[in-house]
Amino acid sequence: MIVKAPRAIYPGSFDPITNGHLDILDRSLKLFPEIIIVVAGTDHKNPLFTPAQRVEIIKEVVKDRPGVQVDRWDGLIMNYARKHKISAVIRGLRAASDFEYEFMMSSMNKELNADVETLFMMTAQNLYFVSSSMIKELFRYGGDISSYVPEAVIKRLKKLL
Repeated sequence: MIVKAPRAIYPGSFDPITNGHLDILDRSLKLFPEIIIVVAGTDHKNPLFTPAQRVEIIKEVVKDRPGVQVDRWDGLIMNYARKHKISAVIRGLRAASDFEYEFMMSSMNKELNADVETLFMMTAQNLYFVSSSMIKELFRYGGDISSYVPEAVIKRLKKLL
């Protein structure tokens, strides 16, 4: 029997949220009764959507998923975890290339807050190649992204680009 931990966070830039992100979220909801998607406010990835727009889009996409909240944070994610009494951080892995970065990040996070565990989840086999950057480029050149993102994302991209 799996005993659910109280709360987890799923941090990321989510620019935009993809079906790969949602796959990780939905599977994580089987382990945690409450998950907070935390939109990072960093600009280092040259975002298309503002953090406020990303929060708005994600809230629309997850509105029918019980136990999911959406928040924004500009600081260290371990400070967010400490402030909100979070027990776990969910991180998705698409390929082996993601592992090294995520492993180093989780090690640093453990140094910053030893009370929080990092849970790595592999993205579904049919979505492992999907990234937010790839979605934006595919859309810009007229490619069909409907299999890779929720409809709410497509509507927002059409307004923006």
